[in-house]
Amino acid sequence: MEVKKINFLKSYSSVLLLLGGIIIGSIFGLVFKEKVAVIKPVGDIFLNLLFTAIIPLVFFTITSSIANLEKTEKLGRLFVVMIAVFLGTLLISAIVMIIAVSLFPIHENIIITKIPLENIQSGSVGDQIAQLLTTNDFYELLSRKSMLALIIFSFLIGFATLQSGEKGNTFKSFLDSGNEVMKQLLNMIMKLAPIGLGAYFAYQVSYYGPQLFGVYAKPLGVYYVACIFYFFVFFSLYALLAGGKKAFVVFWSNNITPSLTAIGTCSSIATIPANLDAAEKMGIPKHVRNLVIPLGAPLHKDGSSMSSILKITFLFAMFGKDFTEPSTILLALGITIIVSIVEGGIPNGGYIGEVLAITVYGLPMEQALPVAMILGTLVDPIATLLNANGDVISSMMVSRFSEKTKW
Repeated sequence: MEVKKINFLKSYSSVLLLLGGIIIGSIFGLVFKEKVAVIKPVGDIFLNLLFTAIIPLVFFTITSSIANLEKTEKLGRLFVVMIAVFLGTLLISAIVMIIAVSLFPIHENIIITKIPLENIQSGSVGDQIAQLLTTNDFYELLSRKSMLALIIFSFLIGFATLQSGEKGNTFKSFLDSGNEVMKQLLNMIMKLAPIGLGAYFAYQVSYYGPQLFGVYAKPLGVYYVACIFYFFVFFSLYALLAGGKKAFVVFWSNNITPSLTAIGTCSSIATIPANLDAAEKMGIPKHVRNLVIPLGAPLHKDGSSMSSILKITFLFAMFGKDFTEPSTILLALGITIIVSIVEGGIPNGGYIGEVLAITVYGLPMEQALPVAMILGTLVDPIATLLNANGDVISSMMVSRFSEKTKW
């Protein structure tokens, strides 16, 4: 008995420390309120370290994974399965949210709150797509705001290395070494997570807590309940689909750290290191996890899909529009897929997606955008939980269907 207790503490010490830091931080935020702003820089320092390490981590992870593939047709099959899993889970999450808002409709008088707006870049659809997929200078790739462009560039470098054959072996070794170095760097940074996330949580709870009990209480309640239901029920079904009872146990015993990191950082991209570590412990093949998880962070977001439906129904209630029309619902499903792709995977990265939804439905931007932004901020923690954990469970399903992995 004593040995088991020691092993448990050793295995879960990092999780317990992280959970303890978040709980203590939340209590500080509730008790001391605005006074906890003094420790916010501690959380900012941790997040800044994490974010600066993410860019090289994603680059080396993707490039080294592709460069080490032996057969290009294997990558093609992997991509087909991955896209099918991503689209399938996105649509399922959106449908779950549509059912939730149908069962508990939002009919409240909504007070429009004035908040500062960020500058939203405008331009033609073609220009926006070009900016989303590429940058016009190399240094711009080194920003998490250009994550999709970085991923595409990393794929190209990986393929170029693969095509170089023996002449590219030295560069491939460099990519492998860089991948290992970045993993170790992230392990070092994550040692600060209990303190950093505790400080960040303290500020978030003190600042946003009062808004949870205003006019946003009902839609937030519907959203959080639907997300919790989706998280436990559908992620369990996905795990069973990926490998039965053994996969179910493997997933739920290894997703604690990624879950806490996602909630604490409100960033799918910042959760990539924790996801990769969890996927390795789950036994997901290296080439699968190194592609699905970094690619899923900016492209695959179940939580954002559900929040997109919530925002649309909330705005429809606000302007007295009917959301029950089949054409409206189908358009909303299409918007959720696009929003999942264009959102940045960073805290409050959904502004572009919100602008897109408001524009498509022809709602007044000055009135609708502040409301959508407030909702987006308040749902961000649990949305990120689904976004980030959705990448891990997707990698399990991709591994099962593509590689026939068994747990």
